[in-house]
Amino acid sequence: MKIVHVNTYDIIGGAARSAFRLHTGLRALGQDSSMFVHRAASGDPDVHAMEISSNPLTRAGRMIRRCSITRDYQPYIATRPTGVEPFQDCRSPFRTDFQRDLPSCDILNLHWIADSFLDFESFFARVPARTRIVWTLHDMNALTGGCHYDLGCGHFAKRCGRCPQLGSNDANDLAYQNWRRKADALSKLDPSRLRFVAPSRWLAEETGRSALMERFPVSVIPYGLNLDDFAPRDRSACREALGLPQDAKIVLFVADGLDNERKGFALLVAALAALPCDAPVTIVSVGRNKPDVGVTFPWFHFGSINNDRQLSELYSAADLFVIPSLQDNLPNTVLEAMACGTPTVGFAVGGIPDMARPGVTGMLVPPAGHRALGIAILELLRDPEALEQMGANCRRIAIEEYPMELQAARYAKLYETLMGGATGS
Repeated sequence: MKIVHVNTYDIIGGAARSAFRLHTGLRALGQDSSMFVHRAASGDPDVHAMEISSNPLTRAGRMIRRCSITRDYQPYIATRPTGVEPFQDCRSPFRTDFQRDLPSCDILNLHWIADSFLDFESFFARVPARTRIVWTLHDMNALTGGCHYDLGCGHFAKRCGRCPQLGSNDANDLAYQNWRRKADALSKLDPSRLRFVAPSRWLAEETGRSALMERFPVSVIPYGLNLDDFAPRDRSACREALGLPQDAKIVLFVADGLDNERKGFALLVAALAALPCDAPVTIVSVGRNKPDVGVTFPWFHFGSINNDRQLSELYSAADLFVIPSLQDNLPNTVLEAMACGTPTVGFAVGGIPDMARPGVTGMLVPPAGHRALGIAILELLRDPEALEQMGANCRRIAIEEYPMELQAARYAKLYETLMGGATGS
């Protein structure tokens, strides 16, 4: 059974790291797994990057397609609100290059395919009939007309349009046009050929609400980690190696970009600012685009980090991991913190409650309640015995529920089930 994972990147970003870990876990089980990506950075010989053709006709086709996509998006540049994530068109200028280079396989596992990589219409029209498709949902983009998280909009459940993230009041706007393209492409697909996988119970429920996905079954398979890479390390040694103060109460925040409002860094700052001025809190952050928020408490920023060993040292150096996301799937950051024995405080949204279990592996507070978030942080930092017990629970549950081997075995079983129904029709 030949398995090909399709993701825009191989190790850049949370979805890419999750896809790469699954690929690695399947290889360790002896499965014939490879990756097909737009841009590769891992150096893994089983990761293959799409080659962009220099043929004049193909280049001209890409240019025409790109101009069309850009023209359709142009009216919304001035109306889009600030702080939202990129809006992704389901068309791609690379449809010819993609179809030419996509390896043949038995199982095609789609992951995060946005950022102009996969062209929705041409892909689903041309994928071979015997190939079974598994689509791992790393966010809501497959369900929507372009956003990655709907932030409570809910339009995707029936049909997109009047998109808040485009600043649009038009029922037939670009979000609707993309949603319609997806609906038309999926309507031609036999439901037995496609299975969606949601890493969190929340995203499985959202998928079940989607008019686009109502014909297709959804499975829940959580992410997995290499628990040797992410493991508790000596806190004092980690702090010394990272240049962090030994006696500080460290709160860690990790995101791809600190300026992404959905990830809630500004809410964390507000939560800490509302604490007593003598609160013993030091913040450590990881991610792109450090914002200028005028903090008065000690703050160490590390920029983007893709090295698992260094990330595990940061988690181990922290007393507490904080995730103030307003909407999220099953964040890798929480899993990584748990594996390193670091409890989590966050908002009770999305898939975060799957992992941050109150009184067991951390604490949860109502969404967007920055004062409650600050109180929970301070309460735990002042209770080292509770933190120690929660840290032990974190590591135990990570071993029981989130090893990479368990995730890979669950996917292998799903693949075998789907292939058992392959008849060539």
